Amino acid sequence: MALPAERTASGREYKVKDMSQADFGRLEIQLAEVQMPALMSCRSVFGPSQPLKGARITGSVHMTIQTAVLIETLTALGAEARWCSCNTFSTQDHAAAVIARDSAAVFAPKGETPQEYWWCIERALEWGPGGGPDLIVGDGGDAILLIHEGIKAEEAYENTGNLPDPASTDNTELQIVLTIIRDGLETDLKRYHKMKERLVGVSVATATAVERLYRMQANGTLLFPVINVNDSVTETKFQNLCGCRPSGPDGLLMATDIKIAGKVAVVCGYGDVGKDCAAALKKAGACVIVTEINPIRALQALMEGILVLTLEDVVSEADIFIVTAGGSKGITVDHMRKMKNNAIVCNSGPFDKAIDMPGLESFPGMKRITFNPQTDRWVFPDTESGVIVLADGRLVNLGHPSSVMSSCTFTNQVMAQLELWMERETGKYEKKVYAMPKHLDEKVAILHLGKLGAKLTKLSMEHSD
Repeated sequence: MALPAERTASGREYKVKDMSQADFGRLEIQLAEVQMPALMSCRSVFGPSQPLKGARITGSVHMTIQTAVLIETLTALGAEARWCSCNTFSTQDHAAAVIARDSAAVFAPKGETPQEYWWCIERALEWGPGGGPDLIVGDGGDAILLIHEGIKAEEAYENTGNLPDPASTDNTELQIVLTIIRDGLETDLKRYHKMKERLVGVSVATATAVERLYRMQANGTLLFPVINVNDSVTETKFQNLCGCRPSGPDGLLMATDIKIAGKVAVVCGYGDVGKDCAAALKKAGACVIVTEINPIRALQALMEGILVLTLEDVVSEADIFIVTAGGSKGITVDHMRKMKNNAIVCNSGPFDKAIDMPGLESFPGMKRITFNPQTDRWVFPDTESGVIVLADGRLVNLGHPSSVMSSCTFTNQVMAQLELWMERETGKYEKKVYAMPKHLDEKVAILHLGKLGAKLTKLSMEHSD
């Protein structure tokens, strides 16, 4: 489904919900910049030399005010950018509007349909003659997925003459992807090969995407170098110390205005996000139960006074279910049939597959009642009992203050992009997933110190030896 793209007076392409919000977006950016000292340090340290001059960067990251500061940092370093969101619900329309007006091509109207969402990714990758982007800033990995699927389809068509068949899969999003690729083959048989040939590398900042890319590396299908920003020291340690991982209760309160106190809440998974969700739910007065496949994490939960059971043990008793771990269909339609009437189900971990939304959507006679945006009651026809699902099963909350987004993720993204671009002709990075290099991790920390009033002690040569 193609949306009509628009153009600014200068000719830059965009698709956003409301350009009249751009001035408000600029005010919010000015506030966020004060809280994001490391990104501002990047501009003052690297800006004069324009190290990204000539680089085409496609971004597929939540289109928020914090992301706007990232985009304008990349362009301040000389890059040209085209951007889309990695989540249909996370866009802040005023952020999209101001970037579209002032800085970069943006394709991110909040609340796109799945078809519109993938169209936006396709547009962000489209740079006209000469292939696609030089670099990709990734979050969920969907832009990367589209390129890989496009390459496979083009090779299959060249070898067999067969076009991609959307009916070959029951995955609704993959059906959309295959449709986009099939339609594109009518105008350019090598579109995605051209992208691959031009692409220098990718930086990625979510566990789900990184895990997928490591699997691709293992089976030999990864097409370009990747720097894993997600597991950098300045990302993981700073977020955990600050307790600023996304936490489900905030999203619950915003979406449903419910009282959490006294409710039985099940947290599926006790990794970093799960721990924060469980702690926040306990603080809000809920009785928390954890489900976990990892014995060490299960023991951690028990040592912190949290009961560990299976989902089957509690599915008919609990009031709230928050999925925080990876995997497909952690909560199935059969689980939801057994839940209490109006049990709340949401996802605070992987982006879109942990809750069996296709199972709900295809259930015979299912009724969907929308209370407000991102809050739907799904009613089973045989019982008239329903579950409330938030954000269509996608990530419910982006609870990062500006300082954390700067310190943890976006400065790492800038440093990774600089590294890939500066080393593009040296052969340093092969078609593999690389941990964030230590010297870049340390540079991210250094970029904070002066802005935060810290003075680093320097060793003498004697002490150093």
